[in-house]
Amino acid sequence: MSSWASLIFLFLFSFLASFRAYAQDPTYVYHVCPNTTTYTRNSTYSTNLRTLLSSLSSNNASYSTGFQTATSGQGTDSVTGLFLCRLDYSPEVCRRCVAFVVNDTSTRCPNEREVVLYYDECMVRYSNRNILSTLSTNGGVVTWNGQNITSSQKDQFRDLVLSTMNQAASEAADSPRKFDARKANWTASQNLYGLVQCTPDLTRQDCLSCLQQGINQLPTDKIGGRFIVHSCSSRYELYAFYNESAITTPPPAPLPPVSVPPPPPGKGGSSSVLVVAIVVPIIVVALLFIACYCFLAKRAKKTFDTASAFDGKDVN
Repeated sequence: MSSWASLIFLFLFSFLASFRAYAQDPTYVYHVCPNTTTYTRNSTYSTNLRTLLSSLSSNNASYSTGFQTATSGQGTDSVTGLFLCRLDYSPEVCRRCVAFVVNDTSTRCPNEREVVLYYDECMVRYSNRNILSTLSTNGGVVTWNGQNITSSQKDQFRDLVLSTMNQAASEAADSPRKFDARKANWTASQNLYGLVQCTPDLTRQDCLSCLQQGINQLPTDKIGGRFIVHSCSSRYELYAFYNESAITTPPPAPLPPVSVPPPPPGKGGSSSVLVVAIVVPIIVVALLFIACYCFLAKRAKKTFDTASAFDGKDVN
């Protein structure tokens, strides 16, 4: 196989692999839907819920920010909902995840008034109670990687996980997006990756409190672990499980060109201004001199021609 054919084959393989990854369904993690409150089909609550879910999954939703809330109905039949996407994913991945989860609610939690569905890419939650701007540490779930940290490294690894995750929690709580992801050196050839996120409607203190509770529940004797509750989530791994390029702080935008005003009279100017001030008058004078010379020369030539013709005439 020629080098060009090999390159084309690798390009097609990479394209198909990326397309498959792009088109696959969101990764399910966990769901919570207690049976304590239910609704009947064709009820007012059912109609309000359909309206709410349609709003969350519409094309006008805030997928670029990764977070949106909605309410529908009034009184005991009102429903409040939200979605939260991981901010290292693109708005398109967020949109597809929310649309998928909205459809999945009827399968996993049929006829239930309170529902939370967790996926890697997004979370969707709704309730017959007001859940907005309210800290909730219910519905917690812990997951972990099956591989253990060696006994001799447990304390060192635990300290690294906690310090890294607590730094991330502090940064996330101070951020309007309530999100942070970072990495730290574990060994010469391996990094620790951590990610934390709260729903952006929480206050700084509520977000920090939620994350700290979650971080303290992480199974730090494993090489990876995750803790999720309604209002926040925390996760660490020994591999890059998030998109590093998507969360890297972009370089500052270049400053616009500065318009420098001309110097005030008497203060002098730049060398270019000085050159223009000297050269332009000289050119004008030279052009005037050339114009005058041409005019006088032409007039003199005309006079000379006329005089010569007169001198050569035969006079009787």
